[in-house]
Order: sequence, then C-alpha cells, then structure tokens
Amino acid sequence: MRDAIVRALSWALSVLAPRPPGRHSAAYFAARAREAGAAPEPVNPWSRPWTTPTKEEAAEFFRRQAGQRPAPRPVTRERRRAVLLATMGVDYPYTYEGAPFPRAAFEGAGVVA
Repeated sequence: MRDAIVRALSWALSVLAPRPPGRHSAAYFAARAREAGAAPEPVNPWSRPWTTPTKEEAAEFFRRQAGQRPAPRPVTRERRRAVLLATMGVDYPYTYEGAPFPRAAFEGAGVVA
C-alpha cells in the first residue's frame, strides 16, 4: 500500500513541478550535443595498433618471473612442517612471534616429539 501512495505522490509532484533533466539522462546529452553543434565521431577500436606484448614476450616475462621466486618465509616453512607432522600423527607446537604461549610451554607436557 505504501508503494502505491509513494508512486502516486511522486507522479503528482512530477506533473506539478517538473525538474530539468538529470546529468545522466538521454535528454541532457541530447541538449548538450545540440549546444556543441555536431556529435563527436565514434572511435573505431581497430584504428589503433596492437599494443599488448606478443606471445614470445609474454613467455619470456613468465620465464624470468619463475626464476625470481623468493624462498618460502620461515613462518611458511614452519606451518608446512606442522602440517606434515600432523598428517603423521605427531603434535608439533606451531608458534610464531607474538604467540600467546611460547614453545617452551609445550615441551614439558610431552607434546613435542
């Protein structure tokens, strides 16, 4: 019911007090084109040459990028070690800088293998 009332009120306001066309309306663009004179020519996408790298350039870029891979960070290495040991059934206390419990807290409990 509220939608019908709002639609009726907005229609009445549009009839009684019309607004100029908004900046993103077709009427606004038509009026601007009339003011400017002629409409601008459409840009042909085929008028520009191909500017992206060739297949060979892209392959060389990826070859260079593969050779520059950084070594895994120590944190990543420790996480991977913890996952590997967990698959073997060994509890490895994964710790990191700023952890709430240091590694020494787990060593006395017989958790560390």
